[in-house]
Amino acid sequence: MLKSKTRQTSWRLANPAKYSAHLAVQQAVATGKLEKQACEVCGREKVDAHHDRYDQPLEVRWLCRRHHMKLHHYGEDMFPVGGGSRES
Repeated sequence: MLKSKTRQTSWRLANPAKYSAHLAVQQAVATGKLEKQACEVCGREKVDAHHDRYDQPLEVRWLCRRHHMKLHHYGEDMFPVGGGSRES
């Protein structure tokens, strides 16, 4: 159980499915079950895992931080699944 009272802890407690999916990705990358890919939009190597569905924790899209933040800010239709345009 999480013991500290930080913003991150509050988020984890409020979003258990999301937190569980994040942990599953971390573990899968660490064990080699899941391999990071380049950003599907621009090809950058430093990426975040993005979940379209948290009930499928190892089904992720690899996006650089810039495009990951744009996706969350502007919506899923900005970079449709499998339809990444090659912008930079």
